[in-house]
Amino acid sequence: MIPISDENPTLRTPVMTWLLLGAMFAMWLVVEGGGMNSDTLAKAICNLGMIPGELTHRVPVGSYVPLTNNLVCAIDRDPINIFTPLISMFLHGSWSHILGNAIFFWVFGNNIEDSMGPGRFLVFYLLCGMIAAATHVLILPDSPVPTVGASGAISGIMGAYLVLYPKVRVNMLFIFIIFFKVFAIPAWIVLIYWFGLQVLSGLPELSSVRPDVSSGVAVWAHIGGFIAGMLLIKVFEKPELVAQRSAIREQRRWLANA
Repeated sequence: MIPISDENPTLRTPVMTWLLLGAMFAMWLVVEGGGMNSDTLAKAICNLGMIPGELTHRVPVGSYVPLTNNLVCAIDRDPINIFTPLISMFLHGSWSHILGNAIFFWVFGNNIEDSMGPGRFLVFYLLCGMIAAATHVLILPDSPVPTVGASGAISGIMGAYLVLYPKVRVNMLFIFIIFFKVFAIPAWIVLIYWFGLQVLSGLPELSSVRPDVSSGVAVWAHIGGFIAGMLLIKVFEKPELVAQRSAIREQRRWLANA
């Protein structure tokens, strides 16, 4: 189930959404080599990805996790570690990872930017991402696994969308083997379903008996970012922009049904 578009009008060019997408792809291609070399990719993820155990100092220096057949990621006390919660938001682990994030970001992000303006949107995006990273560290403070990806920040965008535009329909692509079908579904169903999956996936990590190494998906970052977006959107939104968008959406709907 993949979102491909929504029925929300975008009134202004989403400049910041494009710039953030450009930054993600620039990091992927320049710093991570576009995933073409597994060693280059692994080194970038290890050196610039966020490792909870490095930030909390709860994992001994020299401890490591394997990343490829040739390389391991060892815990260190490099000064750059303190910046990894921010840097890691612009890194990804594969083409499917970055493309999946880019699709969700584009479908939901341009509307949220349109509801607050580009400057506020940048601060909102980064703040949701940092809260998402903090949530992941809080839940797994002794994890030696590097975490990368924009999904925590994008989860904040999705939480904001749920608050502002719950009834707007999202066009979802369903794929079943060789069959493809697009359905228009209210945003609240799409987003609550997605959030529920994250919670169900994250509950085992709260157990006192859990695997030594996580699944590699930072579901609690998704949860933390989503809740942050829901709580912060009313601080960052510009009511006049939201009202303008709603009026135009209703006008278009009336014209379509006339």
